[in-house]
Amino acid sequence: MHSPTTDPLGLPWLLPAPDDVRGQVRALAGSAEAIAAQALTGLAGHALDLDQLTSVAKLLDKGRSRIEAGTLTPLKLALLLDGTADHLAPAIRGSGLRHGLLIDCWVAPYGQALAEATRPGSDLSASGAQMALVASDFRSLGLGRPHVDAGAAEDAVAGALARIEAIVGGLAGLKITPVLATVPVPAGSWMGSFDALAPGSPAAMVAAFNVRLAALAQARGALLFDAARVAALAGHGRWFDDGLWNRSKIPFALDAVPLWADHVARLLGAARGKARKCLVLDLDNTLWGGIIGDDGLEGIKLGQGSSDGEAHLAVQAMALDLKARGVVLAVVSKNEEAAARLPFQKHPEMLLREADIAVFIANWNDKATNIAHVATTLNIGVDALLFLDDNPAERARVRQMLPQVAVPEVPADPSLYPMMVMGSGWFDAVALSDDDLKRAEQYRANAERSVALQQIGDYDDYLASLDMACELSRFDAIGRARIAQLINKSNQFNLTTRRYTEAEVAVAEADDQVFDLQVRLVDRFGDNGMISVVIAKAAGDEWLIDTWLMSCRVLGRRVEEAVLASLVQGARGAGAVRLVGEWLPSPKNAMVERHYEKLGFKAAGALEGGGTRWVLELADHVQPKLPMALSGDRSFAA
Repeated sequence: MHSPTTDPLGLPWLLPAPDDVRGQVRALAGSAEAIAAQALTGLAGHALDLDQLTSVAKLLDKGRSRIEAGTLTPLKLALLLDGTADHLAPAIRGSGLRHGLLIDCWVAPYGQALAEATRPGSDLSASGAQMALVASDFRSLGLGRPHVDAGAAEDAVAGALARIEAIVGGLAGLKITPVLATVPVPAGSWMGSFDALAPGSPAAMVAAFNVRLAALAQARGALLFDAARVAALAGHGRWFDDGLWNRSKIPFALDAVPLWADHVARLLGAARGKARKCLVLDLDNTLWGGIIGDDGLEGIKLGQGSSDGEAHLAVQAMALDLKARGVVLAVVSKNEEAAARLPFQKHPEMLLREADIAVFIANWNDKATNIAHVATTLNIGVDALLFLDDNPAERARVRQMLPQVAVPEVPADPSLYPMMVMGSGWFDAVALSDDDLKRAEQYRANAERSVALQQIGDYDDYLASLDMACELSRFDAIGRARIAQLINKSNQFNLTTRRYTEAEVAVAEADDQVFDLQVRLVDRFGDNGMISVVIAKAAGDEWLIDTWLMSCRVLGRRVEEAVLASLVQGARGAGAVRLVGEWLPSPKNAMVERHYEKLGFKAAGALEGGGTRWVLELADHVQPKLPMALSGDRSFAA
C-alpha cells in the first residue's frame, strides 16, 4: 500500500484534485467571459489524473479564442515517440499550465519519428514546432533482447544511438530544438544482479545508451529529459505495463502519465525561464522544531540526537544546496525579529546563518504581504518565489492572496519537506553557469548598495562611489549557457521577449551579419555577473536591434547608455547610418515601453500587436561620459 503523502505517482506536492474538476472545466468552457490564466493555472495546480488533464486540454482547445494568456508563455511542441503518444499530448498541455506554459502539441504518426524529422516537406516541417520531444523505448531501439557477444551488444547500442543522431540532425535542419529523453531501464532481468556486469544484458545496453545520449545532447545543444529517473521514482515494476505495450504500443502505465507529463512540462518551463529563483522559508516548525518565542534557544528541536531535530537540519541543508546553485534564500516569519534571528546567531547546530539570507522579515504582518515585499526587495516577480511553511492555514492564505507563488503541500512529518520541495520541480534547471553560482552573493551585495545610496544621498555621487567596471564583449562559448539563460528568463527589461536556445545563440555567434553583445558589471560591492544581452542584425544601411535585455538588478546604473554607445560604434564601423529598435509589449515589459525614447531614438510608427518602432540616426548620437570604466572587445573610448 502506497502512502498518499509520499507516492510520487500521486504528485503529493500539489493539492489534491477537487471533486468537481470536470464541472469547473465545463463552467469555464461554457462561459462567454474571457478565460484568465489564473483560472487555468489554478485548475492545473492540483494533482490531476490523466482524465482530468485531458479535460483541461480540451478546455484549451474550446476556449482558445477567449484565453487571456497573461504570464503564460506559448510553446509549440512536437512529440516524436516510438510508441502511441496521442494520450500524452493532453497530459503535457494540462501540466504545462502549472509551469507557466501554454503548450500546443503536434504528434508524429506512430512509427514515423525518423521520417518526419528527415523527410523534406514532412508535416513536422510545417507544424511550427519550436521544440521536439524525442522519446524512445528500449524495445523499439533493439535493446530488449540480450547478447552473449559483447561486440553484438556494442553494435546494438551504436545502432540505437545512430537513429537518434539522424533525428537530431533532421531537427537541426528544421531549426527545432531537440529534447532527448533517456530510456527507462527494463524491469525484468536476464541474469539477475549479474546484468550490471554483462554488457549484453538489456539493462547494461540501455544504461550505455543513456550515457551516450546525454553526451549527444550536450554536444548538439539539445535538452535532456531524464525519463529513466522518472521511471525510477515511480518504480520500474509500476512503470511498465507489458499488456499495454503488446496491445497498443503504449510505452508505460497510464497511472504514470501525470508524473511523466509534469516532468516534461517542468523541463520545458525551465528552458523558458519559468523556474523559481527564490526559496522563502518559514521558521518555527520549518527550519527548527518548536516556537522560538515560547521555547527559547534551548527548547527548539534542531540537530543531531532527535529525529525531528535531524529532519529540520535536512531542510536547512536543502536550502544551502539550493543557494550553492544560485537560488536566493529569504525568511518570512510571524515572530519578534530579535527572537527570530537568535538561532541564526547563537544556535550551534544551525547550518543556515544570517549571511545566507538575502531578505529577512520577521514581524506580525500577514505573510502574503511580507512575501510580496520580498519580491519587491529582490526586484523579481512573485512568480519567481517558492514558499515553504509547515502551517496549512498560512499556505492556503498565500495561495489565495498570491496565486503566482509556488506553495508545495507538505505533510506533518518534516523529514519529508525536502522531498516535496525538490520533487515539485519548481527549481529544476537546464544549465548551471558561473553566474548562477554567484547569484545569492549578488543579491546580498545589492542590499549593501541600497544602504550606500541611503547614506550618500546624491545619486550621481552614489554612482561614482560604486567604482563600476563594465565589460562589453561579443558572445563566446564560455558565456553561451548564461546568455541563453538570460534570453529565456528575462521578462521585465526585455524589449522584444524573443526566446532563443543555446544552439540558436551559437548560430548567432558565428553569423558575421549579427552584432552580439554580452555585458558584465563589477563594482566595489561585488561582481554582478552578466547583466545584459544584445543581438542586432545588419540589414543594408541600418541595424535592427532584435534583442535587448538587461537584469533589473542594475537599473539606473547607466549601463544601457554604454550598451547603446557600443552598438553605435559597431554600426558605424560596419557602414550603417541608423539603428532601428522595436518594443513588443508583453505582460511584464511595460517598464521599457519608453526605453528607446529615453535614449534619443525617434518614434517611427506602430507595429502589429501594439508595439512601437524607433529609429536613431547615427550622426545624431553623442558618446556619453559615464560613471564607469569600460573594457572588452566591444567597448568604446569614453
